[in-house]
Amino acid sequence: MSSHQEIRALTPGDIRARKGGDPLVCLTAYTTPVAQLADAECDLVLVGDSVGMVLHGLPTTLGVTMEMMILHGQAVARGVKRALMVVDMPFASYEEGPTQAYRNAARLMAETGCGAVKLEGGQHMAETIHFLTQRGIPVMGHVGLTPQSVNTLGGYRVQGKGADATRVMHDAQAVAQAGAFSVVLEKVPARLADEITATIDVPTVGIGASAGCDGQILVIDDMLGLFDAFKPKFVKRYAALADDARAAIAAYAEEVRARRFPAAEHIFEDQSK
Repeated sequence: MSSHQEIRALTPGDIRARKGGDPLVCLTAYTTPVAQLADAECDLVLVGDSVGMVLHGLPTTLGVTMEMMILHGQAVARGVKRALMVVDMPFASYEEGPTQAYRNAARLMAETGCGAVKLEGGQHMAETIHFLTQRGIPVMGHVGLTPQSVNTLGGYRVQGKGADATRVMHDAQAVAQAGAFSVVLEKVPARLADEITATIDVPTVGIGASAGCDGQILVIDDMLGLFDAFKPKFVKRYAALADDARAAIAAYAEEVRARRFPAAEHIFEDQSK
């Protein structure tokens, strides 16, 4: 009998059941090798539309397309075995209404094999979230700072300060009540994030929110120090891989120019002569 045991991937139901339990560990991934690394430690791997900024050099996430999300989703799917894989719905792929959202969400799931999709927006997206979840598409919500709305929000500002806290609270409640299995809280005051976490019955996943959230997520290129064009306050860099890469490339270039690479151990001799 084979000793091989098939690894069961976590489901949206598993993530929802973690409410109030051990914190959820979440990271983004966009390629197969990075997905394999993240999968070893993470409960949820997000194919985020942040790929547009960190891998494609776009100034915002607004230029990300369905084709880009599908391509990167397919790559990540090859590296994820245990974590729940969630794919972001890109800008303009769901805002028009529930029917448009269903069509594009179904395509994302069918072509990538992801376990759920994520979309941004609060009360105004509740109808769409309900429509999707009632038709077999698990949805991860996202309220607070919603980067796809950066032009109407006036930049990447903290959301939910002062009287605006009521709006963000209502957004989170509406998304949870509509059927989302978890809700990302981005760039909101810690006290508000704690209040939302205590109020809604699905896990909250913080990014620039509070350590009291049910889980945390970061863009992997930010936390590894691969993307270092700028560093948001809420990012902790656990490595400085861009610096290491620069040093390695400089050393390679110097050795090539000095003809020290390739050395004898890197080349092939014809032993037949």
